[in-house]
Amino acid sequence: MPTTLRSCTLPLLAALTFALVACGRTEQAGAPPKPAVSVAVLASGTVSLSRELPGRTSAWLMAEVRPQVGGLVAARLFDEGEIVKAGQPLYQIDDATYRAAANSARAQLKRAEATVVAARLTARRTAELAEVGAVSRQAHDNATAALGQAEADVGAARAALDAANVTLGHARITSPIDGRIGRSSVTQGALVTANQAQALAIVQQLDPIYVDLTQSSAELLELRRSLAEGRIERGEEAMPVRILLEDGSEFTHAGTLKFSEVMVDPATGSVALRVEVPNPDRVLLPGMYVRAVLGAGVRHDAVLVPQRGIARDPKGNTSAMVVNADGVIEQRPVVVSQTVGDQWLVESGLIAGDRVVVEGLQKIAPGASVEVTEVIEPAAGRAPAAKPEPATKPQGSADAADASAPASRE
Repeated sequence: MPTTLRSCTLPLLAALTFALVACGRTEQAGAPPKPAVSVAVLASGTVSLSRELPGRTSAWLMAEVRPQVGGLVAARLFDEGEIVKAGQPLYQIDDATYRAAANSARAQLKRAEATVVAARLTARRTAELAEVGAVSRQAHDNATAALGQAEADVGAARAALDAANVTLGHARITSPIDGRIGRSSVTQGALVTANQAQALAIVQQLDPIYVDLTQSSAELLELRRSLAEGRIERGEEAMPVRILLEDGSEFTHAGTLKFSEVMVDPATGSVALRVEVPNPDRVLLPGMYVRAVLGAGVRHDAVLVPQRGIARDPKGNTSAMVVNADGVIEQRPVVVSQTVGDQWLVESGLIAGDRVVVEGLQKIAPGASVEVTEVIEPAAGRAPAAKPEPATKPQGSADAADASAPASRE
């Protein structure tokens, strides 16, 4: 009997010991730690809104040099790529034919002038004879008419000489404007014709330079609607326009909006804008692709949210994870309109004072309780700085907290 009791007691003691050890481990483990997240506290303020539009540069002045008379190119009088002045000779066309024509017109003028002298003397004599009745009145009238015709011939000859000199002058082709001249399309000895389709060279003035932009008509309508409804206010009348180059860098000089087209291009549905930009160093060349940042107005009581705090679903709907007053995650649908630096401009769904999760999103879900670390969002383009929040970190949660939140806490 004692042996049987001992054999029953030993398994019972072992089971009780295992149960006590298991309970001790459960008490030591405790509840799982709350996930740590970083939030940005939203604030309202005045924001200057802008639009970034694509465009291409074009010369402020451009002149295509074409011959106005035909002939062989006798000489090219410039170096390709140099700066030329208005009136500077560029090409010389063989002018032997035109010079001969001018000399002939000059001789015709002298003949007409001599005829006038003879006609004037004849008219004077017939007038004296007519007074004493030595010649008929008809002879006097004929002499007077001959004088008038001779004077008219002088005028015609002088006009013909002027025309011949103009044609002769066109044989020497000059620059119509100041600017930089490009390559020549003809060489010495080439045959050119008057008003030909192909330009001999192109002269362009690059300082200042134009930037031709395109803006969607839908964006223009939305901007005008916002101004009419008072959601935004018109900024300064001559707001500077920033130019971004192809490599993403900002051009040294800001431009000024000079022109807005009064019609919409039916092929593209866009409106043309033109910006004038100083270009003293000739960095901008015609045909370059650039982007221009134009001021659209000023919005008061605007709420901005960091872009990393906004998520999109496959349908394009935007939402944000917000920590409520009880420290619980809420998912809110949000409507955003445009970017301002590295932040979104909020139209609806968020208000000033909301705490939006910007770090640790992969560890949370709606309804979860979280530990909060507030992040101070600086001006657009600057790195965020953490604002300490003193809090006790639960035992055993060091790995999770260090992976998703800054070391300092509030």
